[in-house]
Order: sequence, then C-alpha cells, then structure tokens
Amino acid sequence: MADVASTTRMTGGEIELTILMPCLNEAVTVGRCVEKAKGYLARAGISGEILVADNGSTDGSQRLAQAAGARVIAAEQRGYGAALQAGIAAARGRYVIMGDADDSYDFGDLDGFISRLRDGNALVMGNRFKGGIRPGAMPFLNRYLGNPVLSFIGVLFFKGASGDFHCGLRGFDRKAILDLGLFMPGMEFASEMVVKAVVNGLPVAEVPIVLHPDGRGRPPHLRPWRDGWRHLKFLLMHSPRWLYLYPGLIMTLGGLGLMTLLALAGSISVGSIVLQVHSMLAAGVIGLLGVQTLSFAVLARQFAVREGYLPSTSILDRVRRWATMEKITLTGVIVLLAGLSGLLLAVLGWAMLDFGALDYSLTMRAVVPSLVAMGVGLQLVLSGFLSGLLDLPRVKSGS
Repeated sequence: MADVASTTRMTGGEIELTILMPCLNEAVTVGRCVEKAKGYLARAGISGEILVADNGSTDGSQRLAQAAGARVIAAEQRGYGAALQAGIAAARGRYVIMGDADDSYDFGDLDGFISRLRDGNALVMGNRFKGGIRPGAMPFLNRYLGNPVLSFIGVLFFKGASGDFHCGLRGFDRKAILDLGLFMPGMEFASEMVVKAVVNGLPVAEVPIVLHPDGRGRPPHLRPWRDGWRHLKFLLMHSPRWLYLYPGLIMTLGGLGLMTLLALAGSISVGSIVLQVHSMLAAGVIGLLGVQTLSFAVLARQFAVREGYLPSTSILDRVRRWATMEKITLTGVIVLLAGLSGLLLAVLGWAMLDFGALDYSLTMRAVVPSLVAMGVGLQLVLSGFLSGLLDLPRVKSGS
C-alpha cells in the first residue's frame, strides 16, 4: 500500500483531508488506527494525510505511529485540547477529521463525514447514540447519565448542536474552526468547539457512528465526574441566558409581583394557605436577588463580547443602545429615592405614634417594598457604572 505522503504527491494538488489523532501513551492501538485511516484514504481516493499529535507519550507511541505511516508532531502543552489545537494548527488538509487513537472509533468508515463536509457543513459531529454503542464501549454512568444529561443541556442552551455533544469523532473545515479562536487546553475543548460553532452561526451536521470498546487495555484518561463538571461549567459560563437571564426573570417577576400584591392586599389565600407579611418579605428578597441576577446577565454578556468569547447579538445591541450608563444610573437613582421616601414616611408615621408599638402586619407593607426599592435602585446604579467601566477603551500594554 502506498504511504500517505506518496498518495498526496500523486494527486499533485491540495490535501483535502487530515485525519488527526491526539495521542498519549497509546502504543497498543495507535498503529492499528493509523493503518485503518490509511486504508480509508486509499479506498476513497482522497488526497490526505494522517497526523498524530503526541502529548508526551513515554511508551514509544510516536515511533509506532511513524512506522505505520503517520506524520507525528509534539504537542508541548499537556491536555486533550492542547494536543488537538497543536494538531489543527499543523494540519495541511482543508478538512480535518479528529478521533482518539484508542481504536474505539472506526477510521476506516468516514464517508459520512466527508460527504457532509463537502456539502458545506463547517462541523460534522459523530452521534454514538444513533449509530450504536457496543457492549463495554462506554461505562454505565457515562452512557445513561453523564453524556445524555450534558448533551441535553448542550442542545437546550445552544440550539442546532449535535445530540451527542461530546463525541470525540468529528470532522470540520479547518479554516472555519481556526477562525473561532479556540483555546481551552483540557477536555472542555470538545464543548468549546461545538458551542462556538453554534453561536457563530456555522452550519453543523451529525453522522451516526458506532462506538467500539477501546483496545488500550488500561483505564482511560477521562475522569467522569471531574471532566463532566468541567464540561457543565463551560456550558453555563457560555450561556448567560440560562445561567442569569431566565432565572433572573423568573425571580424578578415572581418575587416583585407577589410582594406588590401582598403590599396592596395584605394577604392572599391559595386554598388553605394564607400568604401574609412573612411571604411578602421573602418575595421581596427573591425579587431583589432576581434584579441582581438580571444585571449579571447583561454584564456577563457584555464582558464576553468584549473579550471575544461570545459574539454580539442584535437584541443585545439594541438594549445597549437604549440602556446607556446614564439612563441606567438615573433610573436607579429614581428608584432608590422612591424607596428612601417610602421608608422616611414609615418612620414619620411611627414618630406620630411617639415611637410606640406598631401593627407590624400593616407597617411592614410599606417598609418591605421601600427597602427592596432601595436595594434595586442601588443595584441599578452600581451596574450602570460597571457597564460604563466595561465600555472603556483598553489601555495598551506598555503605555
């Protein structure tokens, strides 16, 4: 069989495909994976290369990969994402199909990826749940809890994402992915690629694939609970809507709405339950926390756009044009003064009673909304100034 380099020379044109394998001590399987990938390139008649990004193997994986026909580069920074970033940077193909070098993925069957990439999709995800998971290929908790839950959250947060959010076998347009500026060095890189592809509007497709038991004969590098949390944390940090906006709206509307109703009516009966001043206090605090959470939603998105983690949106642009620092601060001052006025009136009423005993169920209907209004007003003022701080031009280093 001709090696990959000679296949490339015979075509005399651009390399269409790089098959990329991150590797860390995969001596048992890396040669087998390279052989399968070589066979696929030859069978499909594709001008391509096989690239192994070695992440510091000490078992001779590099030598075995080269002997099998792969080009091997050293990824100096440790980590799954760091190895893949080094490989993507070094790849020569227009398209890249990446997959682990543990023989759990079939590198001899990549037609679905190539077809969808040629159709114009920038990212093509493998879907193990649609293609099939062989017995022993995935731990029980990963198969029935970890991956389904994280994939559900990923699809919920980022519409258009693959139903198998963390599949390691995926293909992509190299330039399109490089333009995303991916940087996570660890396992979160898998999530980062999907999230940034979706939020930047890149076309994403998926292909059913079969997951086989790996052939390495040792525990995997993946640590389910630690790496699962890191994936979840990444998803939350890159979705201010679900982390801040939606919870904030629920708390603000529900809390402040119920507080206002109780302040006006005194009590509300729900079946056998009677809501009174204690419920009004709790609702007011929840509403105040909701306003704070909403301010975090805007500020977090503003910061993420500024730093290039997330793109801006038309809705955010309209909100930012209308809700200037001056308008937010002025609104906060008005609300703060209204709350302070209400509190002063309550104190004045108490003074008229010579600061004697009060009917707290009546008095608190004025005091609680006034205190909450002061808290909301102060929060708006501080958020307005912080938003203005984030809008300041960057100070050039060395100046």
